[in-house]
Amino acid sequence: MENAQTSDPRIGRFWANYAELLKRFHISQKAIPWYRRHIEGFLSDHPDIRLQAHTAESVERWLERIGRNPNISEWQFRQKINALRLLTGYFLKLPWSKRFDWDRWTSGSRPLERNHPTVARTYEMIDKAVDAPKNHLARTHPDLYRKFLVAIRLPDYATNTEKSYLGWINRFLRFHHDRHPCDCAEPEVASFLEHLTLERKVSAGTQSLALNALVFFFLRVLEQPLGEIGPYKRPTKPKRLPTVLSPQEINSVFSHLSGVNRLMIHLMYGTGMRVMECVRLRLLDLDFEYRQIIVRASKGNKDRSVPMPEVLINPLKGQIQQAEEQHSRDLAAGFGSVYLPDALSRKFPQADKELRWQYLFPASRIAQDPRTGELRRHHLHQSVIQKTIKQAAEAAGIRKRVTSHTLRHSFATHLLESGSDIRTVQELLGHADVSTTMIYTHVAGLGGQGAKSPLDRLQPRA
Repeated sequence: MENAQTSDPRIGRFWANYAELLKRFHISQKAIPWYRRHIEGFLSDHPDIRLQAHTAESVERWLERIGRNPNISEWQFRQKINALRLLTGYFLKLPWSKRFDWDRWTSGSRPLERNHPTVARTYEMIDKAVDAPKNHLARTHPDLYRKFLVAIRLPDYATNTEKSYLGWINRFLRFHHDRHPCDCAEPEVASFLEHLTLERKVSAGTQSLALNALVFFFLRVLEQPLGEIGPYKRPTKPKRLPTVLSPQEINSVFSHLSGVNRLMIHLMYGTGMRVMECVRLRLLDLDFEYRQIIVRASKGNKDRSVPMPEVLINPLKGQIQQAEEQHSRDLAAGFGSVYLPDALSRKFPQADKELRWQYLFPASRIAQDPRTGELRRHHLHQSVIQKTIKQAAEAAGIRKRVTSHTLRHSFATHLLESGSDIRTVQELLGHADVSTTMIYTHVAGLGGQGAKSPLDRLQPRA
């Protein structure tokens, strides 16, 4: 069994049965040979251990070593994990495999993209940025694109705002068939905005975002401020209430979670953090003495503190210990650095390898930093949590549209229902204006729940 090249017929039967198992799990015929190669690689790396004698620790050590190889792509790493999971859990039926946190390894394998909010602002210098993005403005008007980057980055607009504004500017230029932007004015803007409403059927918020992008472009980049745009079709702006889960529904979602994803989703509901705020937490952000968590550089580049749930103190300490052990192994292997925001890496050259700066929820593998090309361990990708929440809600049979932000809505609503002051909720959520927080009063017993239906007052007929 340990030597896959032997002519022993039992080896042939083993691989044939393993292939049949893969087919039952709908693994494509083209991928089956790759699954076999992954298992053969695992066996060759452990020539002195019988397959049945492998433990969770030996599998974890192997995945960690393989995960440091920058030449293995994300899909290849996930395929190796899946090959081992099916082999140990469903083919050999080893008891420890059912308890092994396979999801942590699979979900943590996705590296940060080059335009990811964590690293995008400092990915490259302004004068080199023209060659990087594949966008219309950069190709047709590189000087204007450089000017746009300077104009939007000096005031420190959010990364997502930069990407959104650039997208609308590109759509505007394509709509007017590559006319030079300086030749466009208020009538061209009005026609584009009306096209969005009548042809594209966008919402009022989307049209307003497009208008903001164009106002910024004409004022800050072209230095030709827009005047009176004139009448154009505006979509009606409906009043929407946030989706909120009841405590029972929250518990139902939690019952379908496990491993580190469970801890992260508990933390998001227990503190009201956004998903990006959660995945970017570092060890130094947790204050166990004051029972608080510092959320740094959140929306609007503001810091705030949120209460640390008492029930999560021990799990968080356990997660810190795992991160510390992971960091020690990375240092021993010649890695151990982490991305530092702003100019901290220049001010403190050794800080990127200090334990306190490491992410609380690190990715399961080393990946290339898209800014510098250096091999680092980034944080878990936010899409992992978003996908996990959606799957857990579906498994719980909840018909509401549940997203990661639904936990934040539920956090605020449940605080108001328990008697918390709305100003306190505003501070915990990090809202700049209390009017933004007021939307939750319509859900917390003051809207449809606050009145009794007249149907319930009718006396039933005999």
